[in-house]
This record gives sequence, structure tokens and C-alpha cells, in this order.
Amino acid sequence: MHPFDPTKIPTLGADLRALRKSRGVTLRRLSDKLGRSVGWLSQVERDKSEPSITDLRQIAAALDVPISLLFGQSPAPVSEVGYVVRARARRQIGSGRGGLIEELLSPDLTDDFEMVHSTFAPHSRAGEVIQRPTQEVGFLISGQLDLMIDGATYTIHPGDSFRIRGEPHEWINPYDEPAVAIWVIAPPVY
Repeated sequence: MHPFDPTKIPTLGADLRALRKSRGVTLRRLSDKLGRSVGWLSQVERDKSEPSITDLRQIAAALDVPISLLFGQSPAPVSEVGYVVRARARRQIGSGRGGLIEELLSPDLTDDFEMVHSTFAPHSRAGEVIQRPTQEVGFLISGQLDLMIDGATYTIHPGDSFRIRGEPHEWINPYDEPAVAIWVIAPPVY
């Protein structure tokens, strides 16, 4: 059992700071976009001020994340906080568009990477080419998934893994079964 340090509990402020930094957005730029002061935003990131639901909606929109991502994890025993994410306590991330359901497997957003559980619905497609300044590694648990990476198409099967290093990519699940994958993304994008 680890010693409990209440200063290390992941917080809304820490998650907001990690999201902002992962997008290369300064405090000034985000505060301007929100129509709020840098001081207020800094206090929110340091958990000295609590944003309203309206504030959270505006912050989520400005950082292009679903508001549900900002509501944190389900309560966990103190000994597990920051270490364990139970299956029923995962935070849903992403927009859910195109038949993709994503859940954060990482305990919070403060690491140099994030781990994501992705379920691609049958007959679903990204619908757009994705390109972001990340390194991503994925592992397919079940189903099949077609990946288009930098102009090449790959059919991924259970047990296969893949890597994307900032290349333009798209996914499609033209099959009758859902595809389930685990992705590690650095730096975090959610």
C-alpha cells in the first residue's frame, strides 16, 4: 500500500492545465477566448476557484473536448486514486461521432501519454482524415479494423498492433462486428 498524499490527487485544475498545454494554448489565449482574466483561469487550474457549469461548457468547447471529460472519474477508494481505474469508472472521451466510443484508461490527464479504450461500431467510419502531432500505438483486442495511414490501407486483426507518427490517417470498420482497440497516445490529445 502506498502512502496517501492528498496533494497528488488528480484534480479538475490539473486536467484542465494538461489539456491546455497538450494543445499548445497559453493561459492568455484561452482566457481571451473565454472572455475571462488570466488570473481567474490560473486559479481554476490551481483549484483555487471553482468554475460554473457554464464555464466548464465554454472551456470544453474552447479545448474541443466533450464536457463529460471535465467531470472527473467516479469516486474511488483513497488507496486507488491515481493508480487504478475500475472498468465501470472510466471517463468517456471524444465526441462519439462516427460510431467510435472512447474511454480514458489512464487515471487522469496529467501524464506524458494517455491510454484509451476504443470501440468502433460495425459499419462505422471516421469520416475525415485525422492528422495530429502525436505518436500513437494501438493494439486490436477483437473485431477487425481497416486503417489508412499516410495513403496505405491495412486490415488489422485481433492481436495486431500498429503505430502512427503524426501521419494523416483514417479508420473504417466495414465489418459486422465491433472492433475494440487499446491506444496509447503521446502527448495526450483529450
